[in-house]
Amino acid sequence: MSVATTAQRPAEDLVDPFGRTVGDLRISVTDRCNFRCQYCMPAEGMKWLPRSEILSFEEIEQFARVCVERFGFESIRLTGGEPLVRAHLPQLVERLAGLGVDVALTTNGATLRMHAKPLADAGLSRINISLDSLQRERFLELTRRDELDRVLDGIDAAIDAGLAPVKINTVMMRGINDDEVVDFARFGRERGVEVRFIEFMPLEAGDVWTSDVVVPADEILAAISAEFATEPILRSSEPAERYRYLDGGGQVGVIASVTKPFCGNCDRVRLTAEGQFRTCLFALNEFDMRTILRSDAVGGELEDQLVEAIRSAVGTKWAGHSIGQVNFIKPKRTMSQIGG
Repeated sequence: MSVATTAQRPAEDLVDPFGRTVGDLRISVTDRCNFRCQYCMPAEGMKWLPRSEILSFEEIEQFARVCVERFGFESIRLTGGEPLVRAHLPQLVERLAGLGVDVALTTNGATLRMHAKPLADAGLSRINISLDSLQRERFLELTRRDELDRVLDGIDAAIDAGLAPVKINTVMMRGINDDEVVDFARFGRERGVEVRFIEFMPLEAGDVWTSDVVVPADEILAAISAEFATEPILRSSEPAERYRYLDGGGQVGVIASVTKPFCGNCDRVRLTAEGQFRTCLFALNEFDMRTILRSDAVGGELEDQLVEAIRSAVGTKWAGHSIGQVNFIKPKRTMSQIGG
């Protein structure tokens, strides 16, 4: 008897042991990056994955299709490393957009001027651009690249291409860039983009992270509200607490991943560039999906194997990451190796 295909089966809810329905897939398309941000990578000596170990677009689409058609996933975000260093990325975006889901991207923005329009045309709907300083010398120190002007131009390119919303991800670090909170808020208002301030998390290269470096979300919001009056927006499952400016100047968000973790509402899972499935950004275990994708199984048999592997992995998803608690264990991989 033949095995039914995904199109013939109704989607099932993918529920973890704590009753959270998983429906947001983060896919890293490369471990490589054109920046060397201090809290993410060492200046030199990174060992990149061989090309043969990186999932192909066909393999990524196969995995994503199972998540969408068998488990009802509604959103996919492409990450890296820096995803725009992966050649022909609009082709992958077009494949994923064809699944009928919201496709988003996180990038450092340095090459967005050449990529924004092709990505939008391929079906990309939303984009997040990482930017931790508006000061040129500080940007250079943080990223080890003199690319601030290109990133700022990339933000404009994303707006020009019709991507919406355009969000700026800003990691706040005590004594490093915490004096730029209001500057970033003003930048977002003037540019018509939503700045999202993120608490510094322990996924850096080396041993930079301490709780002293964390700038609490409440402190960030207080600094913004002292300059621009705000009111909260009803929060959904997304990680950011969002606020609108009372004068109509747009919105701002804060992600209190350390001081007020949102683990209780987490609906995310991740696939690394080489096909390892992770149920949490800080997970200590990974589940090998590449071996299944490259096995002799085809059609419904392959899909069924992926379904069982995904279901089993999500069955191990923990309650939360425990950052700041005595039982917290830092993952062996950095953010660039996992995919943000």
